[in-house]
Amino acid sequence: MNIFLRCLLPLALLGAAFAGCGKPSEKSRDGKPRIALVMKSLANEFFQTMERGAREHQAAHANDYDLLANGIKDELDVSRQIDLVEQMIAQRVNAIVIAPADSKALVPVCKKAMDAGIVVINIDNKFDATVLADKKAAIPFVGPDNRKGAKLVGDYLATKLKPGDKVAIIEGVPTAFNGQQRKLGFDDAVKAAGLSLASSQPGNWETTKANQVASALIIEHPDLKAFLCANDSMALGAIAALKAAGKSDQVLVVGYDNISAVQQLIREGKMLATADQHADKLAVFGIEYALQVLRDKSTPADRETPVELITKDNLK
Repeated sequence: MNIFLRCLLPLALLGAAFAGCGKPSEKSRDGKPRIALVMKSLANEFFQTMERGAREHQAAHANDYDLLANGIKDELDVSRQIDLVEQMIAQRVNAIVIAPADSKALVPVCKKAMDAGIVVINIDNKFDATVLADKKAAIPFVGPDNRKGAKLVGDYLATKLKPGDKVAIIEGVPTAFNGQQRKLGFDDAVKAAGLSLASSQPGNWETTKANQVASALIIEHPDLKAFLCANDSMALGAIAALKAAGKSDQVLVVGYDNISAVQQLIREGKMLATADQHADKLAVFGIEYALQVLRDKSTPADRETPVELITKDNLK
């Protein structure tokens, strides 16, 4: 079955994808296209896995393209990520595959890259549609439906609870589209199951911040039954808070990303479930699409990639 579900962008914007008013991008000396992968926090295991998958793909296709991979240290360091894109523009790469730290703030510099003749592919965190339209930029998104994935996790959690049970959501960065969509997916599951949402607060994708949020909520809501965390790093923070409070066996925790750090916890029953959006392949999907666009001069459109529920029963 084709893993990509295509979704055409508005035709009025598509021409902007190849608008070029600067110097043309340059291939490497041996004629291979140069692809830049610009990621978010490399302190997050998810993006470490993403980078490793990209480098392994490039090593297996060394005759097809060169890879420049980089990322920021802090999920919130948007200005640094903008600087990285500026550097790739200055180096005149052929394509940029980017997981933006902010769904809005990175659009202008990516439009600048497109105007310089660089193909831009958006992965992981989808650019804001309103800002794209305002900048007249058609940047294809290659990635999962985060709302759908979060609802899968939330629906599974609901089977372990009863209507009226109190739950809390620990969100990602509020300005990140994927964080917004995961919150909506959790909301969908909570409402469908008739659960009671005690609180929904940002953990900014970080373990330490999520630990602080969870610790406060455990005290504020002693009858809390579950935490729905928008990524696994934050789930680790919630699990640590529950352990410190002596409530590990009383409150369920679910996450999103299926990083290796949570897999043993799921096997041991210390964490209920997560969602796998295949971090090792996510950048590869974007890179392969960029290569296709460069090769065929094709008009880019969104592509949906797989996401699946991970529980103790199907964890490999």
